[in-house]
Amino acid sequence: MNKPTAGEDASELAREIERLRQEHRDLDAAIEAIVATGAGDQLQIQRLKKRKLVLRDRLSYLEDMVTPDIIA
Repeated sequence: MNKPTAGEDASELAREIERLRQEHRDLDAAIEAIVATGAGDQLQIQRLKKRKLVLRDRLSYLEDMVTPDIIA
């Protein structure tokens, strides 16, 4: 097996970040739809919001890997 190059790693990270962003947007839309229709219970909404927070934390971590802090 060949070790992935830095470009492949960056490309893979970019794809993962975009996938997580899309999932985050989808969850946001799902929460809004549930609230608008009144079809869901609070526990369901709470679980979706918790999932959104987990995604946001993972996104922040991955984005920091792509653009590390620069010490000035």
